[in-house]
Amino acid sequence: MSEVYGRRIILSCGNWWFVVWQIGCALAPNLTCLIIFRFFAGIGGSACLTLGAGVIADLFPIEQRGLATAIWSSGPMIGPVVGPIAGGFIGETIGWRWVFWVLLMISAVVSAAIEVLNRETYASVLIRWKTVRLAKELGRPDLRSAYAPDGEDVSVMTELRYGLTRPVLLFCKSPIVFLLSTYMALAYGLLYLFFTTIPTVFRGQYGFSTGLSGLAFVGIGVGFFLGMGLVASTNDRLVVKLTQQNGGKFQPEMRLPMMVFFACFLPISFFWYGWAAEKHVHWIVPIIGTVPFSFGMMGIYLPIQTYVIDCYPGYAASANATLTASRSLVGALLPLAGPQMFQTLGLGWGNSLLGFVAVAFIPVPIVFSRYGQAIREKFPVELR
Repeated sequence: MSEVYGRRIILSCGNWWFVVWQIGCALAPNLTCLIIFRFFAGIGGSACLTLGAGVIADLFPIEQRGLATAIWSSGPMIGPVVGPIAGGFIGETIGWRWVFWVLLMISAVVSAAIEVLNRETYASVLIRWKTVRLAKELGRPDLRSAYAPDGEDVSVMTELRYGLTRPVLLFCKSPIVFLLSTYMALAYGLLYLFFTTIPTVFRGQYGFSTGLSGLAFVGIGVGFFLGMGLVASTNDRLVVKLTQQNGGKFQPEMRLPMMVFFACFLPISFFWYGWAAEKHVHWIVPIIGTVPFSFGMMGIYLPIQTYVIDCYPGYAASANATLTASRSLVGALLPLAGPQMFQTLGLGWGNSLLGFVAVAFIPVPIVFSRYGQAIREKFPVELR
């Protein structure tokens, strides 16, 4: 919808929708209502997750998008780490309902700041507005936006149909987007399988309180910051160097080679954390063991995110919606199998199974780097 009405209005509506439903969550009379209210809050929260990619495509040239994407992605990555820490202490001291009252206050302040400071960035919408203004000022009803298909204006319903089908078209008709979405979703699902065991392990096995158990996520946060810093400082420079070697011709696949290095870190944490927790090693050891996974995940997440922005700069929000929807569904559904799996296999072999899966997927980034351009060019997707 942001590619029809503009980034600003959709972002504002999504943010305030998120804010309002925090009230429902805080006042929920039972678990069923809480789940439903959180569902609606999630709809509003999806605006920032999706539209950031579009704004980056609007504002930043290719050689700066890696850094911009890293800064923007710090929210979706660091949030799941900070949330359990803050939520644990808030819930333990003043009650779980205050988790949502605090979210309400913070999100309202941030949404108000965005409302005041944010401006429209999408070129198609800006030119459309300018066309309407000039047509009125100059008495030229024949003026048309250069972004309109074939130079002709189309109806709102037609534009909505185009806008709402783009993410589906990309997922179904672009094999490279489908494969990257699947790979990112796998990494995201493994991250949330991590999350299913951490509170139980550190509360039940190491005797942490509810608040202190949230601090067990610090290792994941440290890995995120290290990975984000390395990607932010190297990805754009790598792209510039490869572009020069390619005679000055940029290819989006130049974002992907560094994924090969980072993918090797994903399996380490499962064996380290799993067996350290299984053998009741000192609590700091499994916490440190979570660092390699989150470090490696940032080196997968950020290049893929920037890659789809580079491939579809005019429709970056739609391309990112494809990634966000697939990884969010897997991140929500895959952990449901976690408790049963770990109960059956134990922490050691349960995490080792996930580690073997991560090992099997290490060669995947090599395929993306070597054959991504050929796959993308063989199956072009016509977007409008």
